[in-house]
Amino acid sequence: MKKRILVVDDESSIREALSKVLHAEDYEVVSAENGQEAIVKFGADKIDLLLLDLGLPVKDGWGTLKWLAQVNPLLPIIIITGRSNQRELAEKAGADALMEKPLDVPQLLQTIHELMEEPMK
Repeated sequence: MKKRILVVDDESSIREALSKVLHAEDYEVVSAENGQEAIVKFGADKIDLLLLDLGLPVKDGWGTLKWLAQVNPLLPIIIITGRSNQRELAEKAGADALMEKPLDVPQLLQTIHELMEEPMK
């Protein structure tokens, strides 16, 4: 069964580019353009990993991260952001990794692979 990744970013070009890259790696992709939509889609589907932007409309990335980390503390979460100096805040909030935009795609794929392969704690 394919692993399902929820990609949350308010920029459609980023969602589309990540979807193409992840489909090529044989992942199933669910997309959301804001935090509220991400929460709805998270509830509707089994999600194996979350790629989350911080600067989102409706419900921002921090609020979304907090909610999802409480609902599923074992969900691997990678923050993708254009903001600098967010790593410590992201780790304290429950994120497993943080990558700054523009994204290093090979590094992102390696991080996703490592987080997906981790045994459950």
